[in-house]
Amino acid sequence: MTHSGAQAGTQGCTLLLAGCGKMGGAMLDGWLKAGIASSVAVVEPSGLPESLRANPAVVLASGPDALPAGFAPDVVVLAVKPQVMDSVLPAYRVLVRPGTVFLSVAAGKTIASFESALGEGAAIVRSMPNTPAAIGRGMTVAVGNPVVTEAQTSLCDSLLRAVGDVAWVEDESLLDPVTAVSGSGPAYVFLMVEAMAKAGEAAGLPAALAMRLARATVAGAGELLHQSPTAAADLRKAVTSPNGTTQAALDVLMAGDGMQPLFDRAVAAAAKRSRELAK
Repeated sequence: MTHSGAQAGTQGCTLLLAGCGKMGGAMLDGWLKAGIASSVAVVEPSGLPESLRANPAVVLASGPDALPAGFAPDVVVLAVKPQVMDSVLPAYRVLVRPGTVFLSVAAGKTIASFESALGEGAAIVRSMPNTPAAIGRGMTVAVGNPVVTEAQTSLCDSLLRAVGDVAWVEDESLLDPVTAVSGSGPAYVFLMVEAMAKAGEAAGLPAALAMRLARATVAGAGELLHQSPTAAADLRKAVTSPNGTTQAALDVLMAGDGMQPLFDRAVAAAAKRSRELAK
């Protein structure tokens, strides 16, 4: 199923954020700027990021049992590190009620593991964002359990859409290849920039200029992809003259032992690891 970013009824929600590291803090900043979250409690042992300390809409709590009087969150966003999630979750069981949805942005943690810790009556949305969410250009895929209502789906969609694009699926197992493609994907792009720069050096460019060219080229091509409705293959063909320099490079990259089989193996390895971490 797919959802458009319906905003009706999602403005000014009450939100509890568990974990305010780089991803959690960046997402919260987006939610506050979009006006989606009007009252926020944050559970973060290291304290609030400096950018949030002066915001009157945000309060710091030591845990779910120490929330301000009368604070009943519409959504609990679980943004703690996956390796500590199992130890943190049981304390949040006190917040399970029909009016609250739990939205996880932690990699590798299944809906079943959340239901085990919170109870089968908990409304749970599992999502997989990626790091460009920090600049409002993230890509997130989400799936909810049967307890999640349409209104809660709309609320979670609005929260996730405030930091980028969102796709919804019904099959939770798809989040393993999603993690492998978009969750881990930014690292592949950064590696490509490194590789392009090193190849430029090998071809005779000064190191600083090679890196500058690689960074600007990948960033510019990405923005062109973002702004153009044209298929990636057609954009590639548009800059490839027959028997030209680009074609010479693509003959190497698109050979039988070139980029595609390498990416096939890389994504398969990441998806396999995602499944292993979920056990």
